Amino acid sequence: MPERAWGYFALFSEIGLVLLVTILVGVLGGYWVDQQLRTLPIFILVGFLAGLGAGTRAVYRLISGFLATFDD
Repeated sequence: MPERAWGYFALFSEIGLVLLVTILVGVLGGYWVDQQLRTLPIFILVGFLAGLGAGTRAVYRLISGFLATFDD
């Protein structure tokens, strides 16, 4: 049972990091584009949504892979 607890801890830690990194990269990329084009912060929002979408997809893959290891 302790192995499973460590597995859950690792999964939740990885989910948090993946969401943080993907959203941060999207927002920073959008900020850079806004600075280059001198626009309102529209690209920050676009970058946030793109990062959120990429993070959601990555989290889905993480959870699917994690659950597949316990099915064996």
